[in-house]
Amino acid sequence: MGHRGLVSLLLAVASAGLSAQDATPKFWHYHQVPDKDGVYYVGPEVSEPKLVKTVYALYPSGVPAKQIEGMTVMAMVIDAKGKPEHIELLHPHGQFFDQGAIEAVKQSAFEPGLLNGKPVPVWIDVRVVYFADRSKTTPQVVIAERDLPVPPDDKFLDKNGKLKPSTVPVLIHTVDADYVNPFVKHPMVEIAKVTMVVGVNGEPKEVRVMRGLGFGTDEKAKAAVEHYRFIPATRHGVPIEARADVTVPFVRL
Repeated sequence: MGHRGLVSLLLAVASAGLSAQDATPKFWHYHQVPDKDGVYYVGPEVSEPKLVKTVYALYPSGVPAKQIEGMTVMAMVIDAKGKPEHIELLHPHGQFFDQGAIEAVKQSAFEPGLLNGKPVPVWIDVRVVYFADRSKTTPQVVIAERDLPVPPDDKFLDKNGKLKPSTVPVLIHTVDADYVNPFVKHPMVEIAKVTMVVGVNGEPKEVRVMRGLGFGTDEKAKAAVEHYRFIPATRHGVPIEARADVTVPFVRL
């Protein structure tokens, strides 16, 4: 995961070098902005694109039942007119299954995401699950990468409305580490713990898995966290580097 460029949050200190005594509310100014390609993520100001009409994905013929079960996952942009564009294959299931999934997406109809009531292009993931009994299947929207709301002012201000002498990093953009297996009826959710240094620009570095699960999940957790974004820690109103720990949930298959 984490396949798509820059975070879509614009964060700016109200006044660089602001002292604790001079600080006033709205320490952080926040608005979701598009990435470098002009595309948004789902978040507190941007609604999720929705499927309003779907078509069935076709199963290839001549494939043994034991090879049918699985899923194809795609990333794409739903443009301001509801049209899917820039379709990328994230989790392949096989050439003919993937072709069927992509064709089903292209023939489906979407309601675009909205920013303040205005249609805007939005990144989403879509998956098509294939069943061993060849049950009818259609595309499903998956939101695997999203902007998070910025905490209220009291996260950064003291009881007198003044800027706290120091603040810790705050997560404001997250990426899922993996997809839930649709065929697991009773999955056991386990957690990986990841530590990092959050830079003054809010980007993680020196990412390291402190407690992992093995079976390839540690690499996925690390890759996902490398695409997280934070409000950086501050000291007397000035962004600083600081260490942060996060937990990454997994479904043990």
